[in-house]
Amino acid sequence: MPPLLRRPDLRILLLLLLLLLALLLPRPVPARRPAAPRPAASLLQALGLHDSPRGAPKSRSVPPIMWRLFRRRDPQEAGLSSRRTPPGATARPCRVEELGVAGNIVRHVPGRGARARTAEPSAPERCPTWTLLFDLSSVEPAELPSRARLELRFAGEGAAAETDGGWELSVAQAGDVGAGPAPLRQAVASLRAPVRAELLGAAWAHNASVPRSLRLVLALRPQAAGPCGHLAEASLLLVTLDPRLCHPLARPRREAQPSAGGSHGGSCRARRLYVSFREVGWHHWVIAPRGFLANYCQGQCSLPATLPGPGGPPVLNHAVLRALMHSAAPGPAGLPCCVPARLSPISVLFFDNSDNVVLRHYEDMVVDECGCR
Repeated sequence: MPPLLRRPDLRILLLLLLLLLALLLPRPVPARRPAAPRPAASLLQALGLHDSPRGAPKSRSVPPIMWRLFRRRDPQEAGLSSRRTPPGATARPCRVEELGVAGNIVRHVPGRGARARTAEPSAPERCPTWTLLFDLSSVEPAELPSRARLELRFAGEGAAAETDGGWELSVAQAGDVGAGPAPLRQAVASLRAPVRAELLGAAWAHNASVPRSLRLVLALRPQAAGPCGHLAEASLLLVTLDPRLCHPLARPRREAQPSAGGSHGGSCRARRLYVSFREVGWHHWVIAPRGFLANYCQGQCSLPATLPGPGGPPVLNHAVLRALMHSAAPGPAGLPCCVPARLSPISVLFFDNSDNVVLRHYEDMVVDECGCR
């Protein structure tokens, strides 16, 4: 057998071939670590939003009811006029006092697709019906509805005229084929003012979850001979309660303003930190407020700063003992930490991605007092 074809030479040849293939094959790219969330994304998560809305619609105005609710809920707005809020009164965080229901999220949802379907000339009910669609896709499954108030505005001859006996409004949920039986029938005396109808308990069961979309079929018929009403605008005021954002006790904001930050020295106290929605690029969809005082805690927790003072936040005995031990024999445990001891809420009015006006109440957003822990 020739020397070049011996078995040991073939093994060496195979090893060289494998090494060559290893050099020619592309090397695997090491997996990149997930990027840390930006400050704006972190603030979005703190507000319970998955994504930043695209921006405020040009033709969408803020209803007066939403402005009233915001000014009542927001501590800064309520503090501007003491005549609106009785002395010592505190808004409960899990209840919308003006509407008299439990809730911490209020949405004003405009009705879409209000196309009238004219009845046949030979039909006894000659007035048209309307089909409305309300986009509720932004409502999370954990939210429990407490109020769903339908508001209708009519125009034309029917709105200006007064008919003997008034009108009858019927509201039904539209099915896959057509409208089912009307579970809500309501007498309407006049069309000059907005017509309101409560859907929960009638066209919408109390124990039912919030659907992704709500399709309603409306009919307005005069009780006697008279002109028909023409639907000009429809909206839904939806109040829900998210237990995850609800605290059992309300904590009013203190009048004292925190000191300006900047220096790491001094005792533990609240320092001033203003969060501007314009700086994070949210001013296009956040309606109010323009920003808020979030504040932060900073300072030393050594003796005697750790000891409780008159009118100050309560101090844990463990913090006092830790500061005492550190002053006698400094060790690896160090001093207590300067952390928030009292927090207060804020309310935010904004547009969501469905062009709904939303008012949400958030607990523990503002640092009012700091303490050593």
